[in-house]
Amino acid sequence: MIWTIATFLFFTALVAVISYVKTKGDDTETAEGYFLAGRGLPGLVIAGSLLLTNISAEQLVGTNGQTWATNMSPMGYEVAAACACIVMALFTAPRYLKSGIATIPQMLGLRYDRSTQLWFGIAYIGMFLLIQMPIILYSGSLVFENIFGVSAIIGVDKFTSVCILCVVITIIGSIYAIAGGLKAVAVSDTINGAGLIIGGFMIPFIALHVLGQASGGSGMGDGWHLLTQNYAEKLNSISPANAVAPEVPWPTIVLGLFFLCTQSWNTSQSFIQRVLAARDLKEAQKGALMCAFMKILGFLYLALPGVIAYALFEVQGNQISMMDDAYPQLVLQVVPAPLMGFFAAVMFGAILSSFNSVLNSINTMFTMDIYKKFINKDADDLKLVSIGKKVGIVFAVIATCVGPMIYFFPAGLKTFLDSLTMLIGLPVMSAVFGGFFFKHQPKWSARFILIFHIVCYGGFMLLAPSYELFGAGTGDIHYLYAVSILLPLEIIIIGLLSKYNKNKNPEDTGWVQEDVQAVDLTPWKYRYVAAAVIFIGVVICYAAFSPLGFGSY
Repeated sequence: MIWTIATFLFFTALVAVISYVKTKGDDTETAEGYFLAGRGLPGLVIAGSLLLTNISAEQLVGTNGQTWATNMSPMGYEVAAACACIVMALFTAPRYLKSGIATIPQMLGLRYDRSTQLWFGIAYIGMFLLIQMPIILYSGSLVFENIFGVSAIIGVDKFTSVCILCVVITIIGSIYAIAGGLKAVAVSDTINGAGLIIGGFMIPFIALHVLGQASGGSGMGDGWHLLTQNYAEKLNSISPANAVAPEVPWPTIVLGLFFLCTQSWNTSQSFIQRVLAARDLKEAQKGALMCAFMKILGFLYLALPGVIAYALFEVQGNQISMMDDAYPQLVLQVVPAPLMGFFAAVMFGAILSSFNSVLNSINTMFTMDIYKKFINKDADDLKLVSIGKKVGIVFAVIATCVGPMIYFFPAGLKTFLDSLTMLIGLPVMSAVFGGFFFKHQPKWSARFILIFHIVCYGGFMLLAPSYELFGAGTGDIHYLYAVSILLPLEIIIIGLLSKYNKNKNPEDTGWVQEDVQAVDLTPWKYRYVAAAVIFIGVVICYAAFSPLGFGSY
């Protein structure tokens, strides 16, 4: 245990020191320097920061828990994200950088009006503050409690341990996000990203080796043979159309699942802020597409370990009962003691990355979309940075108070998070993409879509309609079907409003996006080649984990 603690502290401190050295002397006194890293991030840093912003304990625990409980279909949340990154590189990044925005609500304010910017700014801050940040804190605390038994070490009950760990994560994460700004967050993300690739990728290979030995074989090859021969149905990513969560029904892969990933990677402030901070369009596209390559391989540490865990626990005769316990229990069993400290540091880095990224995004949206726009229009850069730091402390405290309360919720963190974030995330995507597609819609159309979606999607979540209504089996209709229907419907509504407004005001030339020349918009010349290779990789990945490949049974 002493070695584990020592190596954990060493690797965690190493990341902090490198981040400090790399950002020492950087501009954090101006709003652009603090919130957008001076618009100077290169592609590699953008890719690493995007990856680590996305991956945290709720991903490692949640998605692997889903595959433990079902099959490989939840890997779609990772693989489809690669296609969403292509959309980011080829469609949204050029448009965002053209307008020189700092936040997504600011983009909506430019496209529609000030009220729209305020509405969506408040909605996004509320979603991040009351849902996403608390879940990151809780899931991260739960991982450390389950793997390292912190409650037993310090002599408290499990809930108290979770509360203490939430406070620790908040304090360390806030140092990066509040004191260092986006540049410190992005640099630490890149370093932790390298550690995650090493630490995360080692889990399935070590676990297969342990599985092979547990089944009477000699190592990894025997483990994989056992998995493909005896648990082929678990390796299948193509679930029936009437599958219930956490499985992913096959029709939603190209509809609701793709829409969900596109929303997250193209209109979520915590992701897109890295792209907004790119030194030019070329680096933004490189970063997005490099991240896409890494997302294709994400199933290796975010989905496959859950299936291996199921097989291993079955062979050992100690199958667990809750999906969110699968990954922590697997780690406890397979990671060698000398490596546990390094793995703990990698996990801690992923948790910190997601937390401080979201916190930095909330600070940015409040400061730029609410404070500067509606409270103090004449605030200078020093004032804006000061407000961003102060409000960050307040937001961190609120999230820390809410986080431990999730302890009393049912298991299934990933399903809960993904389904609930669509309440706000999807109308943001409808408003952003509808605003780019159509030029003449009324200024109030985005606000109408927000209300329309909250009523419709909120009603769906509350009513929880069953497949029995259509004679297609039992269980609640998957929330991705609601996403599949609502996004096209909302885009159609925006299009109809645009057509109506154009007919009503024929002299109106419509919205024309202005190039503020914030950065060089010369695109990366290999972007289409890279996008094609990524798409082929997605197809191959799905074919491999289907009845045509390992999932035949």
